Amino acid sequence: MNKIIRVLAIGDTADNVFTLKKFTKKAIIHLVNFPRKQNALLTYSEEGVEFFDSLLISKQVKKIKQIRDNYDLCLAMSWAGARVAYLAGLNYIMYFVGGDIATPPFVKNPRDPFVNTIAYNLNFIERVFYKRVFDASIVCVGGQIEFNYLRKYRNDAIRMDKVAVDTTLFNEQIKPANLPKEKFTFLSAQRFGLAKGFDIIWKALKLCKSDFRILQIKWFIENSQEEEEFNKRLLKETPTQIEFISLVKRSELGSYFTYADAIFGQMRVGTQGAIERDAAFCKKPVICYTDPQKPMIIDGKEIIPPFLPKTQEPEDLAQLIDKIVESKEFRNKLVEEQYEYIKKLSEPNQVAREWDNLFEKLLQRYKTIRRKSKFLMFENLIANTLERLIYLRKMRARNIRSWGKEEYEKLTK
Repeated sequence: MNKIIRVLAIGDTADNVFTLKKFTKKAIIHLVNFPRKQNALLTYSEEGVEFFDSLLISKQVKKIKQIRDNYDLCLAMSWAGARVAYLAGLNYIMYFVGGDIATPPFVKNPRDPFVNTIAYNLNFIERVFYKRVFDASIVCVGGQIEFNYLRKYRNDAIRMDKVAVDTTLFNEQIKPANLPKEKFTFLSAQRFGLAKGFDIIWKALKLCKSDFRILQIKWFIENSQEEEEFNKRLLKETPTQIEFISLVKRSELGSYFTYADAIFGQMRVGTQGAIERDAAFCKKPVICYTDPQKPMIIDGKEIIPPFLPKTQEPEDLAQLIDKIVESKEFRNKLVEEQYEYIKKLSEPNQVAREWDNLFEKLLQRYKTIRRKSKFLMFENLIANTLERLIYLRKMRARNIRSWGKEEYEKLTK
């Protein structure tokens, strides 16, 4: 197939689609994303992206229906993205990163496996609807953790561990941020919260013997009341090494990586996310809990990522922090191991080739972006019902708090 494949992407998580669209050769990806809150600046760049102008499902679906015939396939990220693709009658790929499939909305009261909080409290009709959304996708794609959940529900799930890093933004040649530095400095660009293991980090910092500081970007995980309470408790006990700094735009984050002496990643899940991958491409030593029981598959081989520590014990983390601060030789060794690994996992042109091949294969099979459906009237009825349920019963209280009342009301008119 020699034609350029036109892919309509709906939704994005941690800039994965935005990065991918820069490097695909056989496919041109147009990304339509959901309105962003101000505190999402860290993980998103608005360049070359179209945004929905409403939070209302009906208006989002209407917009996609107006443009769908300009495209060959749809790539949906997040349940919100897949929901719109389903209701707009598209053939769509569901791409999972993070915890979306670990707590699927079609399961009753699913609990986050890492922090044990309830992710959704949906009624029977909503759960049935989201199962239809999931089942209607032409294929589901996920990394190591996501695939282990996906295969519980889909026999045709595809495991794709490779995730692209935007090397135009993250590389060792990026000019460091113009900030003072009087002592060894870590940068922590993770969202602050239980899901990232800040309880473990706080305990470890109290055990450290070396002299250093951590610049912690001030943004928080606030998906539940429990997480908000957790954050408040930790903030009351902030270790002396922590200095909070303002949000950093993604386009500027690379300069903060090259400025720092080392990078703090997450200590909960056991695999690396965008922060750790991006920082490794900037050739900075990265602290990130790595579960030895969760190897990555790269070119058919299982590889345990060379990120430390390999346990979640605060004592082990404290020893690692002190060793990184005090030993340049150890830092350099860690940098080289992590950099060589991340090149194999996240070199963007290699990752884009895998996606180009998948798009090509699926287009040959499905021919068109339009999905055949016998239930369009039912689907439209469900969409209207969902709109009332989500925005009147559940989302209103949360969104007014996080968006601001005026902005929220403007986007739901």
